[in-house]
Amino acid sequence: MPVESGSSAASRQAKQKRKSHSLSIRRTNSTEQERTGLQREMLEGQDSKLPLSLRSNLLDLFGQIEREFENLYIENIESSHSTSQLSQKLKTTYKASTSKIVSSFKATTSRAVCQLVKEYVGHRDGIWDLSVTRTQPVVLGTASADHSAMLWSIETGKCLLKYVGHAGSASGDQTAHIWRYMVQLPTPQPVADISQTPCDDDIDFSDKDEADGDGEGPNECPSIRMASTTLRSHQGVVIAADWLVGGKQVVTASWDRAANLYDVETSELVHSLTGHDQELTHCCTHPTQRLVVTSSRDTTFRLWDFRDPSIHSVNVFQGHTDTVTSAVFTVGDNVVSGSDDRTVKVWDLKNMRSPIATIRTDSAVNRISVSVSQRIIALPHDNRQVRLFDMSGVRLARLPHSNRQGHRRMVCCSAWCEDNSSCNLFSCGFDRQAIGWNINIPALLQEK
Repeated sequence: MPVESGSSAASRQAKQKRKSHSLSIRRTNSTEQERTGLQREMLEGQDSKLPLSLRSNLLDLFGQIEREFENLYIENIESSHSTSQLSQKLKTTYKASTSKIVSSFKATTSRAVCQLVKEYVGHRDGIWDLSVTRTQPVVLGTASADHSAMLWSIETGKCLLKYVGHAGSASGDQTAHIWRYMVQLPTPQPVADISQTPCDDDIDFSDKDEADGDGEGPNECPSIRMASTTLRSHQGVVIAADWLVGGKQVVTASWDRAANLYDVETSELVHSLTGHDQELTHCCTHPTQRLVVTSSRDTTFRLWDFRDPSIHSVNVFQGHTDTVTSAVFTVGDNVVSGSDDRTVKVWDLKNMRSPIATIRTDSAVNRISVSVSQRIIALPHDNRQVRLFDMSGVRLARLPHSNRQGHRRMVCCSAWCEDNSSCNLFSCGFDRQAIGWNINIPALLQEK
């Protein structure tokens, strides 16, 4: 085996050092160049019979191949990330679509359980209040800011009587009127089912012009101007009134911060219920006991007890943070209060220290009503919605609301009439109309 001489070996080592030094000078801060230089140095340090120029070309070619594989690897990673994003997007879209489908099923179910049956149109201004008679014949009564009150046939939607004896908006003349009239109910006609009319839920048409302009009141509607009894004593607008059990006394609520109890036969003031710090908004009497509840802008409602003729007690309840728009009795021992603070609270008459249930909503609540048999609370809202809850605060339904049916302005009041086969819930509002609804209560409770 040939042996390399000492001078030749030294020369070879010096040459390799010069090449290595030359390679280190040509390196840059680039990762790719550092890697290429390192590979070149390793190859040059190996024994090979190939010429240096050929080995250098091979090294460059292998570097290009490595870069191609690196680019493919990066593209593969990016493609995998894009696929993940696409998958996430598909999942989100699928979830949103599924939610819309479920919502559409809920809306369809709601429309099937709660149907608009009749619209009572004839007032020329907003309707503040409505009620249903408690004795036969059963008719609907409305009070409006157009200075009139009307009686309606529930089945036909026809106006039976128009009272125009007030000098102000409803009772803006500071008086309460009692008037009598023999109602002749018309023959009911078949009711067209408008609940099947296609509708787009939740369309906002608050800026939509009223179709009827000022409107011409109902045709062929008799009117009267004279009250059989006029109740005076208030120094402000009379905003609400209700009959005390027995029908011989009436309680009225006024903006003069007082509620008055009158004897109907003599028109005399029996009691003036004072104590509220601001205007009253509503009053309500218990269906079977001599109890009265008044609500006020001072964020309180008060319970007045007339069961003992010698003692007239009063209790003040501070459960809200804004105007109490109404407080009503239920058939049992409960009071339900609604407020501009967007809550409704259920109270137990036996323990009124704190509510037994609280309903939180997204809009101010106006004059609520509670059904007699199933004790379902109907909430009319400032945002044109009407919602139904049970006494424990569970939401049962929202009445259909679209560009074809429902209220177009704030809903002021609701009233139940469970004995009526066609319409068992009524609502009215600033859109100058009252609406009769059919609520399938068994189906509603079954969905619960």
